[in-house]
Amino acid sequence: MDTNRLQNLKNQAISSILETKNEQELEELRIEYLGRHGQITQLLKKIPSLSPEQKKDKGNLINEIKKIIEEAIISQKKNFQQKDNQEEWFDITIPGEKPVKGHLHLITQAIEEITDIFKKIGFYRVAYPEVEWDWYAFEGLNIPKNHPARDELETFFIQNLKHPKYGEAVLTPHTSSGQLREIQRLGKLPVRMLNVAKCYRRQVDISHAPMFYQFEGLVIDQGINITHLKGTLDFFVKQYFGPQREARVRPFHFQFTEPSFEVDVSCIVCGGRGCRVCKQGWMELGGAGMVHPTVLKNGGLDPTKYTGFAFGWGVERVLMMKYKIDDIRLLFSGDLRFLEQF
Repeated sequence: MDTNRLQNLKNQAISSILETKNEQELEELRIEYLGRHGQITQLLKKIPSLSPEQKKDKGNLINEIKKIIEEAIISQKKNFQQKDNQEEWFDITIPGEKPVKGHLHLITQAIEEITDIFKKIGFYRVAYPEVEWDWYAFEGLNIPKNHPARDELETFFIQNLKHPKYGEAVLTPHTSSGQLREIQRLGKLPVRMLNVAKCYRRQVDISHAPMFYQFEGLVIDQGINITHLKGTLDFFVKQYFGPQREARVRPFHFQFTEPSFEVDVSCIVCGGRGCRVCKQGWMELGGAGMVHPTVLKNGGLDPTKYTGFAFGWGVERVLMMKYKIDDIRLLFSGDLRFLEQF
């Protein structure tokens, strides 16, 4: 009657008791160890045949093991009874546990807000392919073949994909390619397009990402001029950034607009007085201008009869300016500590 064997028997019994799934299994173990022909009972029957010294030592150990097994069985039985009582009890008046509710990503929120603002003044939302042909992305927009924007260091070209008429395939570098597609799609005027889509450029730093969202506005009709453009810009700036913000335009150059402008908005940090962030009270918002006559011709319109304006800005850029976010990479990080603030 080895002591190690007795300890192993005890450990095995306790382990088996803890693994039981119901009272029936527990009762079967009780019989196996403590029943009339159980293992502990058989060991107790052998004690009289032991020497006087062994009777005391082994007898005490076996009785202690028996007691431990009995207590383990009683404890496990109580656990089953408590579990049964909990399963039977149910109060239908207690409110349920609501699952955690998420929300739209900050960029999606911005896209919806921008769309709603322009809908108020007659714009309608469209979307065009992320994979575009060269003619729509560049040549049709009056961007010549030797222009830096068409360099492979600026644009993502797709290998082994080429259209016999429209040239090579690229990942859309700007939403302006939607201008020609929308003119062709409608086939009539007026055009009041808002194109929101992903764009791709080889730029990576705290204010640029290789994939970003852009929204493009295009209005074409008879008699459209710069005052209509300026009024649209002012409306958006005050609706999105707040009534206290101001917008201005300054001369610039884009291949697909003439005249062209950079659009600035008064600094959110200093209110237009000038600070370290803006230097002179203004922050650059994006580009805009009157649609170039060549672009109108490429779309099948008579530039002597019709005019229009266009603007294209980054979604991430405007929301970073609205919420004072200083690193665009935060918007794509998936960090809930940042995203849950909005």
